[in-house]
Amino acid sequence: MFIRLSAAIAAASLISGVAFAAGPTDPQIAHIAYTAGAIDIAAAKQALAKSGNKEVKAFARDMVRDHEAVNKQALALVKKLKVTPEDNDTSKTLQKNAKAKLDELSKLKGAEFDKAYVANEVAYHQAVDNALETTLIPSASNGELKSLLQTGLKIFQGHEQHAEHVASELK
Repeated sequence: MFIRLSAAIAAASLISGVAFAAGPTDPQIAHIAYTAGAIDIAAAKQALAKSGNKEVKAFARDMVRDHEAVNKQALALVKKLKVTPEDNDTSKTLQKNAKAKLDELSKLKGAEFDKAYVANEVAYHQAVDNALETTLIPSASNGELKSLLQTGLKIFQGHEQHAEHVASELK
């Protein structure tokens, strides 16, 4: 229970800047979304290297595959639209907090790592999904960007459910 609560607090702090962003611009949204995906790819790669659990590894492989695919689409879209993603306080906070979380997880081993990683994935996807629904999608002015974010939301909601399932198996 403590691991889940601390993971939820950590994940909420990872993306909390999005909740307070007053109408981010499309270039800022693109950077935030790409950064959030890159963070999950890094966490999944850490899990692939550290975990010995078959289900955790399968979940992590899915995260790498799906987030890399969405980030590839995002890069193609910004190139097509001739938009330069704009670094911002939210994406900087995401990166800083993610580094701290990866450092924290790096100190754990075995089942303790697996539980903490998956609990963080549940909380992180909840926070990202919430940010997409309440801030990023409504703030996006370009229709193609909005559509990509909506597609991403559906994928990431599935990730959240998958992470919840894996977490329930680790008890």
